[in-house]
Amino acid sequence: MALKAPQLCFFPKLLQAQDYPTLPFFCPPLMTEDGDDEGEARKCRHKWPKLVLIGHRGNGMNMLQSSDIRMRAIKENSILSFNTAAQFPIDFVELDVQVTKDDCPVIFHDNFIVTHDKGVFIEKRVTDLKLPEFLSYGPQKHLGEMGMPLFRKMKDGRIFEWKVEKDAPLCTLQEAFENLEHSLGFNMELKFDDHIVYTERQLKHVLQVILQVINDYAKGRPIFFSTFQPDAALLIRKMQSSYPVYFLTEGGYHQMHVDARKNSLEAAVKVCLAGGLQGIVSEVSAILGNKEAVTGIQGNNLRLLTYGQLNNMVKAVCLQLQMGVDGVIVDLVQEITGAVCD
Repeated sequence: MALKAPQLCFFPKLLQAQDYPTLPFFCPPLMTEDGDDEGEARKCRHKWPKLVLIGHRGNGMNMLQSSDIRMRAIKENSILSFNTAAQFPIDFVELDVQVTKDDCPVIFHDNFIVTHDKGVFIEKRVTDLKLPEFLSYGPQKHLGEMGMPLFRKMKDGRIFEWKVEKDAPLCTLQEAFENLEHSLGFNMELKFDDHIVYTERQLKHVLQVILQVINDYAKGRPIFFSTFQPDAALLIRKMQSSYPVYFLTEGGYHQMHVDARKNSLEAAVKVCLAGGLQGIVSEVSAILGNKEAVTGIQGNNLRLLTYGQLNNMVKAVCLQLQMGVDGVIVDLVQEITGAVCD
């Protein structure tokens, strides 16, 4: 049974934030003085300071069980999906970053990758794979070549063939940097398994590997981090001062976690203030219609973004704009950007 979102009248100044350097919403600044060599969609982006628009896993996540063909249009977290989203006036694409066993940051959402062989489904943890095996799933880079069949396992145990209208190969973080328009920002979600207790040493190693790729290939691209793993959020904030860090939370709306820091918006604010984070990314259901929560979070000098399926409804996005929410992560990129920019 889903838990109700906490009724928040306000957030007092919960903690005195530590003495961290102040970072803007994204680094380096996204807005430009002119739109030289950019299309109308990109110009629209630079004119829109009130609500940051972020394409979820590129042009939208894949809901393979959905009857809505828009949710099965383009392989999520692929170069094709990111570049498709970039055709519209968005500021960032959200991409899910994990690190393989041989220390290569790759872009994939699920903790496990699933294939089918001789009538049996086989699951392997992404972080237990070496890069060549990870890339061997699904369509290959050589046109027409197919690798191992790819499936997705849902939280309820159902398994679906990963079948979309426009398929594309799996990719690495380096490939994303090299193949996407440079002005397109990256919201890099750092993926960790909720069912694993990580040591600081483990987290630090993963984050160092990711930061090295950023150092080598970002070249001034706007970037901010987000993660549901509070220790990873606090650690990457300590490890670098160039890119903002946002704490992802369900806001207590869907389920309760063993780690109390994940269970409410108030707890998320405490995490941010204790670690000098720049903001919160909340499940939209915990925010929608709760203006006092928005005011309270922002009153603690934190930015507020939202994610969730309600962000695919134009009315819900417009309401958040009126409430003062700083940005939204959306699946239906064309529909939402068309409505907001118009």
